Order: sequence, then structure tokens, then C-alpha cells
Amino acid sequence: MPSTTVIILDEYPPPPPELLDALRAMDAELVTRTLRELREGPLEELPVADVLLAPAEADGESVRTAVRRLRRWAGAPIVAVWTVSDFVALERHVRLGHDYLVPPFLPALVGARLLTCSERAGLGRHLREADARAELMGYEKELEIGREIQAGFLPESLPVPDGWEIDVRFRPARQVAGDFYDVFELSRGRRLAVVVADVCDKGVGAALFMALIRSLLRHTAENSGLQHLMAEGRTGGSRRTPVVGATPLLNAVTATNGYLTRNHLRQGYFATLFFGVLDPLTGSLVYINGGHNPPLLLSGDGALPRPLDVTGPAVGVLPDCVYTLGYAQLNPGDTLFVFTDGVPEARCPQGGFLGDERMLELLTGPPGSGREVVDLMDRAVREHTGNGEQHDDVTMLALHRPRAARGPHAGGRGYRVVA
Repeated sequence: MPSTTVIILDEYPPPPPELLDALRAMDAELVTRTLRELREGPLEELPVADVLLAPAEADGESVRTAVRRLRRWAGAPIVAVWTVSDFVALERHVRLGHDYLVPPFLPALVGARLLTCSERAGLGRHLREADARAELMGYEKELEIGREIQAGFLPESLPVPDGWEIDVRFRPARQVAGDFYDVFELSRGRRLAVVVADVCDKGVGAALFMALIRSLLRHTAENSGLQHLMAEGRTGGSRRTPVVGATPLLNAVTATNGYLTRNHLRQGYFATLFFGVLDPLTGSLVYINGGHNPPLLLSGDGALPRPLDVTGPAVGVLPDCVYTLGYAQLNPGDTLFVFTDGVPEARCPQGGFLGDERMLELLTGPPGSGREVVDLMDRAVREHTGNGEQHDDVTMLALHRPRAARGPHAGGRGYRVVA
């Protein structure tokens, strides 16, 4: 018969010499452990065995507890109880479903009984492996459903104003992601909202919060009133000027932060985000950066990339916190590059990050188009990662204003939809 591994309980008198001789004759591998070691010892030190050989004097429930732990970690041993004369104690074990060995302990009889035990142990392992595979397949199916649902929260197409280009790259580290992006119209089509966010952590929990935060931001922004905030001194003077789209922006971020800190603070999830509102006619941008990687404004004249300031904390961390507005101007030839930390924190197989300095080095110089910027950085991330694992979600969005407006409606308020 194939070699059988047998655990012998060490705190009791050893099995009779003739039983040990029979085990050795069948070339069984004998290991000794105490019940306490099996029940409480380090998992990595538990032996993988076919049979647990116990005397009838051993406590049946304690043996069952030890076997349950062994089955979860180190195989599926069958309990075989031996006795020479205590058949009353043996009966209690049999009622618990344990097998038994009684004299005469002849090699052929012991071998036949332990072969049966070994085959039962192997069958038990196969059944558990089949159950585990079925459970894994079910889990993978649920993940696939989750991935499809999450994909429904990301825009299938992007509304692109005439005279502008928008390019996006989204690569989750797992089947579901904590990153998200969104582009939608505000203020009756006069403004364009651009959102890139990163929920802490990744996987299913982060994906659920991604769906929640994305829905809160978009619903609140789209349903805010058309009143305009007044900004002072944006051009160095004291004149107050209306900022169209700033009210939906502030309402969306503060309301989302308030909801999360009131209802989900204990879950420990939060999101960094960049939420910008663009005036397509003038190229002016008002934004909130809630603890996110500063987006880079790439100048069409080749100046060094300029990071946009952080204007508040991450969303979902601090109740009643204040978010201020930031402002930027995109002139013809400029590109706004928004990204999540999966870009600068991309790791090579040796563990080193791509890094902010390398990003700035790659992005120095006038951008030809948003697609060129996204392709350049995506290629850099892939080359840096090499054959290593992708440790974090990667999301990039480039908002580009070409020097020469394209299309028959250049300079107008028309939008085209890009899939």
C-alpha cells in the first residue's frame, strides 16, 4: 500500500509493541504530537497525516477538536482508536465516528484497516478540494458580476466640448477597483465637470464605496441650483465676479463628505479626489482637490509642468471640514493631466517606485495631445512595472485644448460624445 503518515499521541502510553511493529512493517511514517500541540500549536508546524492513532483512554471530544484543526490546515486525517481491553471506552469513540484497531495486531489486518483509513482520508481531501474549487468559481463569478456592475458606474462615453479633447486610461489592479473617473455636463451644458478619485484600499470593499461616492458626487452636482458663487480678487483686483459651476462643485464635495462622515466613518474608507469644473469657452477651471495627487498643468509653450494645489482634505475623513476653491487657466496648447497614485507609485519587480520626479521629467515639454500624454505615461508605468505585479489601480485623464479648434463648431457650446 502507499506510504501512510500516522500521528501517534505522545502524552499517553505508546501503542503495544506488536501494533508498532505492524505499522513499521507496512512502511508507515510515524510522527508523535500531543493533543495540545495539535489543538494550539503553530499551524505551520502541524503535520499532514492520513491517520491520527489515539488510545481509547483519550478524550473523544478533544480528539475531534484536534482533527477539525488538522483538516482546515494539514489534510484530513481519519481517527483510529486502539485498545487491548477497554472496550467500553472504545465504544464511546465509535459513537463519535472514529475507526478502531483491536488485537490481534497482525500486519495484514492493521495494513488493511489503515489502507481503508488512508483511502477515506484521501476521499475527504478530494471532496474538500472540489468544494473549495466550486466555492472559488462562485466567488469569481460574483467578482465578474461586480466588475460588470462597476463598469456601469463608469461613463460609457464622454461629452467632449468643441475645441477640446479628453482621453482616459483606466486599469484596475484587480477585477474591481477603488479608482473612478467621471465627466458630465453642469449648469445646463455651459460647464463640464471632470472627476478623478481614489478610494483607499482596493478590491470589493473599495469598489462598493467607489459606487457610493461617485453617485453622491454626481447626483448632488447635477441637482444643485444655478446660483453662482461670487469670487473676489481672482485677477488681482477687488471686483466680485460670478463663478458659474462653483456652487454645484462645493455642494457636491461638502455634501458627500458630510454623508460619509455621518454614516460610514467607522468603516474606515475615504477617497481622495480632484473635481474640476471647466468653462469650455474661456478655458477657465475652478476645482477642489481633496487630498489627491496634484494634477499637472502642462503648458503648450513648453514650460515646466505646474501642479495644482490641494484645497482640502480627503472626502470622508473629517466632519464639517472646509473645502476652498482653486483656479487654473487652460490656454490653447495646454493639457491638464489628472491621475491616481497608481501612476507615481507603480513598482518595479525590485520594489522601487516610478516616482514624481520621473513623471515630471517625462512630461516636460509641450504636449502634442492628451492622447500622447496618456499613452506616454501608460507606457512608462508598464515598462517600470515589467513582469511584476500591478499593486494599485491606475487611472489617468488628460483634458487637452488644441491650438487650432477642430470641427465646424469651433468656439461654440456644442458637445460631441466620444465612446
